[in-house]
Amino acid sequence: MSPRSDKSEIDSALLGGPARYTRDEAVARSGVSPDLALRLWRALGFAAKNDGQARFTDADVEALRTVSTLLDAGVVDEEAAVRLARAMGQSLARMAEWQVSVLATLPDSEGGGSGAEEIGPLPARAKELLPAMESLMATVWRRQMAAAASRTLSAWESAKDDTAPNYYPMVVGFADLVSYTTLSRDLDEIGLAALVEEFEGTSADLVSESGGRLVKTLGDEILYAAGTAEAAAEIALRLAEGIKTHAGVPDIRVGLAYGPVLAVLGDVFGTTVNRASRLTSFAQPGTILADQDVANLLKGDARYELVGVRERHAHGLGRIRPYVLRRGADGR
Repeated sequence: MSPRSDKSEIDSALLGGPARYTRDEAVARSGVSPDLALRLWRALGFAAKNDGQARFTDADVEALRTVSTLLDAGVVDEEAAVRLARAMGQSLARMAEWQVSVLATLPDSEGGGSGAEEIGPLPARAKELLPAMESLMATVWRRQMAAAASRTLSAWESAKDDTAPNYYPMVVGFADLVSYTTLSRDLDEIGLAALVEEFEGTSADLVSESGGRLVKTLGDEILYAAGTAEAAAEIALRLAEGIKTHAGVPDIRVGLAYGPVLAVLGDVFGTTVNRASRLTSFAQPGTILADQDVANLLKGDARYELVGVRERHAHGLGRIRPYVLRRGADGR
């Protein structure tokens, strides 16, 4: 059999069994309304074909039954269920693509791995790793939930009583690679991918080690958030220092801003985010620019030195007074 297995073989190997039910049959067995089932399936990121073909497994039906149970118990309403489904679908889709790309780079084990002769080396390797990966994912997810809940509670405590639950102050930072456009022309696809992966991996490690949260990556740019100005400044300084130690990776520039931020679906929005992005565009290669609010919060801390530079006009934001952030006399 060809090592490039067809879709039915891959689905059977990775989905816990073959597809048994049409969409109508799966919905009827689950207890969820057809309209909600369609919304959930689309929110998860899958095509919701209703062509009479068996496309749904027993696990799919059980997942819909779980949603039905939560709805009946009043734990969530339909809108919350769809939003949660979309969050899982988008996050897990990216994670699955990432994991498969890593598995695809591994050399074939001797004999092709368990079941490789029947379904091909890649799905066989993924199937072999499923139990361990599911256990690890559950542990990591619980820890991430605990960390997110702690951050949210801390933000609520520091916010005004009349503030919306997902609108509270924090420090956000943008960091981007200098001369990325030039590099993208000079490097081939493999070299550019290696550069971006190195940048994202190093940045993610440094952000998490310093107590921040990596909100998202955009190829040559990252957005992170921190609960304190000290944590955000430390991340920025460590990013500027850490990136320079990697051969072939250019300088970065960072912009920091403090203020109210709207946190939705794992992302952050608002004027504060826009201000941090604009400060990044103002920064020189290898430098960090902070806004007035971050400078005020760090004032008097000997670990950091802040030097005011001339005001700049930012379209839609008015005049901004940037401060260059450096390590101070007592900095580590």
